[in-house]
Amino acid sequence: MTALLAACVAFQLNASMLSPALVTMARELHTDEAATGLSQTAFFTACAMFSLFLPRFSDIAGRRRVLLWMLVVMAAGTVLAALAPNIAVLDIARVAQGVSGPVVQISLLMLRSEITDPKRFGTLMGLVTAVNGGIAGVDALAGGWLAAHHGFRSIFWVIALVALVAAVAVALGCPESRPSAGTPMDWPGVPPLVISVAALLLAVDQAKKLGEANWPLAAGLLAVSLLAFAVFWRVEKGSRHPLVRINDLRQRATWAPLLTTLLTLTGVFAAVNGVLMSFVQNEQAGFGMGSGLASLVFLTPFALVGWLVGPFTGRLAPLVGYRRLLRWGLLGSAVVVVVMALVGVHSLPVMVGCTVLLGVTYAGIANIVLNLLGVVLAPKDHPGFLPGLISAAFGLGAGLSFALLSAVQVSGSPQGSSSAGGYVAALLLGGVVVAAAYAASFLTPRPREAEVAP
Repeated sequence: MTALLAACVAFQLNASMLSPALVTMARELHTDEAATGLSQTAFFTACAMFSLFLPRFSDIAGRRRVLLWMLVVMAAGTVLAALAPNIAVLDIARVAQGVSGPVVQISLLMLRSEITDPKRFGTLMGLVTAVNGGIAGVDALAGGWLAAHHGFRSIFWVIALVALVAAVAVALGCPESRPSAGTPMDWPGVPPLVISVAALLLAVDQAKKLGEANWPLAAGLLAVSLLAFAVFWRVEKGSRHPLVRINDLRQRATWAPLLTTLLTLTGVFAAVNGVLMSFVQNEQAGFGMGSGLASLVFLTPFALVGWLVGPFTGRLAPLVGYRRLLRWGLLGSAVVVVVMALVGVHSLPVMVGCTVLLGVTYAGIANIVLNLLGVVLAPKDHPGFLPGLISAAFGLGAGLSFALLSAVQVSGSPQGSSSAGGYVAALLLGGVVVAAAYAASFLTPRPREAEVAP
C-alpha cells in the first residue's frame, strides 16, 4: 500500500501542482499562457491515450513491471521538463509524463489480485482512489508557492524526486501479478483506438475555446475519430485476442458505467473548476475574490473533504452496495449544484458550504465509486480493459464539461456584464446533467462478488 500510494501521489502531482504555475511558466519560457495551457492538454491527452491499453498490457506483461517502467519514464520526462529550454521541449516532456496516466487503475488491479476480503479491498481501493482527487488540496497550494519563490522548474524537480522514491518502493514492495500471462497483446488494435479517442479529445478541446475555436478543425477531428473507431471495430472483430472484445462492449457492465461516468464529469467538473471559480472572482457579477483566495476558500476544502471521505466510501461500498452508494452521491451532487445556482450565487457562506458538500457527494463518493466499478465489473479473464475505458471517460467528460457549461456561462454573462444569469444557467445545466447520470446509474449491474451479503 505504501508503494502504491507513493506511485499515485507521484502521478497526482503531475496533474495538479502545475495548474497554479501556468503564468510563471509562460513568463520564464518567454511564451504566453495559451501555450503553457496547451502543455497541460498534451499531458492529460497522453494520460488518456496510455490508459486505453497499458492496463491490459499489464495483465499480460506483469503489473508490477509495467507500473515500475511507467514511473521510470515519468521521472525521465519530469527531469526533461525541469531542464526544458523552450515550450516545445516542455510539451514533449509532458507527453512522456503522460505515460503515468493509468497508475491508479493498475494500482487498483494489483489490489484486486492480492486482497480477497471485500471490506478490506474496498477500504484500500477507496484510499488509493482518493489520492487521485488531489492530495487534500495541498498539492496545488505547494505548486503555487514553489512557482512564486523558486520558479516553475522547482516543481518538476520535486515531482521527479517523488517519482523516483515511488519507483524504488514499487520495485521493493509490490508482488507481481500476470493474470493473462502467455496471451498475445493486441497491438494492431491499439493505434486505431488511440487515434479515435485522441481525435475526439482534441475536438472537444477545440470546442472549449468557444468563439476562438477552429470549428472546421473540430469537425475534421470528429470525423477522424469516427473513422478510426470504425477501423478499430473491424480489427477487434477479426482478432483472436482483442484489446477490447466487441461482446464486452455490448454488455451493460461496460457501457452503463461508462455512460454514467461521462455524464457525471460533464455535469460537475467545470461547475466547480470553471463556472464556480469564474463567478467568485468576477468583480461585477460575483464576489470579486482574488485567484489565490478563491482557490484556498473553495478548491482546497473541496479536495480535502473528498480525500478524507474516499476511504470510508471504499469501506461502505461492499456493505451497502456500490450502486446504492453511487446513487446517493449523484443525487446529492445534483441537489447541491442546483442550490449553488439558485442560492449560492447570492450568498458567499452558502456557496462555500455547497462546495464542501460537493466535496463529499462528488469527490468523496461518486468519483470514488465510479473508479471502483471499473475494477469490480471488469471480466475476470480480461480485467484491464474496463478501468482504462473508465479513465478515458473521465477525461472526455471533463473536456465536454468545459465546452458545454462554459458556453452557457459566457453567452449569459459575457465579460464585463453585471448579470449572473449565465452562471446560474450553467450551474442549472450541470445539475440536470448530473441528474441524467443518476438515471443512467440504474442501468449499471450489481457487482455481487465484490459485495458482502446481508
